[in-house]
Amino acid sequence: MSSQKPSIPKGTRDFTPAEMLRRNYIFDTIREVFQNFGFQPIETPAMENLSVLLGKYGDEGDKLLFRILNSGDFLSGASHQDLQLDNAPGLSLKISSKGLRYDLTVPFARYVVQHRNEISFPFKRYQIQPVWRADRPQRGRYREFYQCDADIIGSDSLINEVELIQLVDEVFRRLGIKVQVKLNNRKILAGIAHAIGAEGSLTDITIAIDKLDKIGQEKVNEELAQKGLSAEAIDKLQPILLMQGTDEEKFGLLQRTLAGSAIGIDGIAEMQEIFEILHLLELRHLVSLDLTLARGLNYYTGAIIEVKATEVQIGSVCGGGRYDDLTGIFGMPGTSGVGISFGADRIYDVMLESNLFGESSHKSTQVLFANFGKAEERYCLRLLTQVRKAGISAELYPEAAKMKKQMTWADKKEVAWVVLAGKEEMEQNKLTLKNMRSGEQISCTLDQMINRVKDVAGA
Repeated sequence: MSSQKPSIPKGTRDFTPAEMLRRNYIFDTIREVFQNFGFQPIETPAMENLSVLLGKYGDEGDKLLFRILNSGDFLSGASHQDLQLDNAPGLSLKISSKGLRYDLTVPFARYVVQHRNEISFPFKRYQIQPVWRADRPQRGRYREFYQCDADIIGSDSLINEVELIQLVDEVFRRLGIKVQVKLNNRKILAGIAHAIGAEGSLTDITIAIDKLDKIGQEKVNEELAQKGLSAEAIDKLQPILLMQGTDEEKFGLLQRTLAGSAIGIDGIAEMQEIFEILHLLELRHLVSLDLTLARGLNYYTGAIIEVKATEVQIGSVCGGGRYDDLTGIFGMPGTSGVGISFGADRIYDVMLESNLFGESSHKSTQVLFANFGKAEERYCLRLLTQVRKAGISAELYPEAAKMKKQMTWADKKEVAWVVLAGKEEMEQNKLTLKNMRSGEQISCTLDQMINRVKDVAGA
C-alpha cells in the first residue's frame, strides 16, 4: 500500500539551505540599514486577539485574516441556532477569538499602547517577522511571507517621511535592485473626493484606484460605479488620475483643482515640503508624485509610499505611509506614526530573476576535514577547534568513508578547501590543504593553513 506524498499548504514554501543563505543575506542587509538609521528591534506574537485585528484593514482585509479555532471544544460557544443559520462571520467570532497577524503595523500599534510607559517617544522600531493572508496564491503573492518593517511613532515631523525614503534608497542600493519610489498623500485623495462631490466615498475610491495597475482604468471605473459613484463624479476623477507633467506642474494643477478643499491643500503642502527636502539629498533612485497611488489600507492618513522594481514585473517590493491615530483605537489617541514595510519574498524573487545574488549571499563551509579513521578523527577534532576559533567555518566529515564520496560531498556543498590529515601528516604535525577549485595541494602547519584560507577569503 503506497503512502500519500506529503505536501505543504498552497501559498507557502519550503526553503533549501542555499535559498536560506540568500534570504538571510536580504534580512541581514535590511537589518544593518535599519540599525544604521537608529531603529531598535522588537518582536510580537504570530497570533493576536481578533479584537486587535478586525476592522483595521477594511472589509476586504478582514476576509483575508487567517482565524485560529478556539482550543478544545471550539463549538461550545456556538448555539444550535448559530450552526443552522447562514451566518459565517457571526459563527466565526464564536468559535475563534485569535488570528494570525495580517501585517506588522497593527500589532506594533497594540505593542506601543501596551508598553507606553516603557517607551521613549519618538520611538523608532524595526521588526522582521512572517505575516499571513488568506489571499489567492500567485506569482509574487504568498499566504505566508516575511515583512521587514521600520516605523517612527510619536512625531508629526515630515523629516520622518524623508528619512524613510532615504532608508529605502539605501537598502535597494546595497541590494543592487533598481527601483522607482512613488509618493502620494491620503489628504490629497480626500481633497480629490471632495472636488468630485464624493466625500463619503473616499474608502471606495482609494480601494478602486489602488487596483489601477492590475485591472486598468475601465474596470476601475466600473467598480466605482458599482460602489455608487455618479457618472459625473467618475468623469471628474479621470483627468486628475491621468494628470501628466513634472511634479511641480502636478502640484500647480492640484492647487487649482483642490482650491476648495482645506484637507487637500494641506496634503499638497506636506508633499511639497517632502519633495523640497528630498531635492537637497543625493538619492540614487527616482522619487515621483503619483496621484493613482492609494494603498488600500484604511489606517493611512497622510503621505503614502510605494516602491516598485523597474526591471522585473512583480508588483510593489516596499510600501508604507503616515497614520495619525492608529493607536487611538487601542485607547491612546493623538499619537502619529509613519512606517514602511519591505516585502522580503518579492525582493528575493526580483534578485533571483535579475541574478543579483553574489558570492557573499551564499557562503558555505569554508574548510572540510577529511576523515581517515578514529585516530585521525581525534587529531582533526583538535585542529578543527582552533580553525573555528579563528573565525573560519569548518567541519569534519563524520565517517571514514571512501575518499571519493567525501570529495563529492564537499563539491556538492561548494566547500572551498579540504584538509587531508593522515598518518604521515600526524607524525610531522602538519596537514595537507587542497584547494577544491584549482586542485592545488600544499603541505603546511595549522597556522599557515588558517592564514592561507583567510587571505583567499579576504581577496
